[in-house]
Amino acid sequence: MKQPLKHRTLSAAIVDQLRQAILDGTYPAGSQLRQDALGEAYGVSRIPVREALFQLEAEGLVRIVPQKGAIVSELSLDEINDVFDLRCILEPRLLAQSAPHFSADDFDALDDIHRQFEKAIKAKNVSDWGQLNADFHMALYVHAPQPRTRAIVLSLLQTSDRYTRLQLSNTKAMGTAEKEHAELIALCRAGKVDDACRFLERHIEAVRKDLLQVVANAPKGRRKEKS
Repeated sequence: MKQPLKHRTLSAAIVDQLRQAILDGTYPAGSQLRQDALGEAYGVSRIPVREALFQLEAEGLVRIVPQKGAIVSELSLDEINDVFDLRCILEPRLLAQSAPHFSADDFDALDDIHRQFEKAIKAKNVSDWGQLNADFHMALYVHAPQPRTRAIVLSLLQTSDRYTRLQLSNTKAMGTAEKEHAELIALCRAGKVDDACRFLERHIEAVRKDLLQVVANAPKGRRKEKS
């Protein structure tokens, strides 16, 4: 597990590695993340580990429980609705601000992400798919002059990734996402910004509906019912 931490701050690097470990199931729901053990594994003090766990708590991936420390959060129907409600509100607004300013280079970037996305689907590489999905959505909002909103949306996409990996065990869902991303690019390229925003909202809602079904049918112990 020991890996060199070479980028950004120690806590940011630990956040990235722990987030990935939670998303790929290395640390399943209910796992306890002990600061001392993680500090030893990464070769750092407990301070950057503690900061990383607070960040993951803000993303909804862990819960800080008194006397127990950090626990990997269970899958939650309530959280899906909360995250996707926010995405439906924020993302179309960002796209409306960003799309009118797309250049040829922006469309080249979107096309490149989409090609990588297609390759990840064909290879059934869910880990790459999750990152590319977030990259695609954030590339749509690159020109929106709301950096705080974009940061919130990035966090929501990172939280969504955990659920989306369950959804993408379904090949049909993979193909649907691929086609809908292509349609978003086509609408933006044609200058149909209002249509693109409406389509984006429907796309997010469709993913929510599918995820609710997937998580509701997940084995007990992997999800948390509505309270």
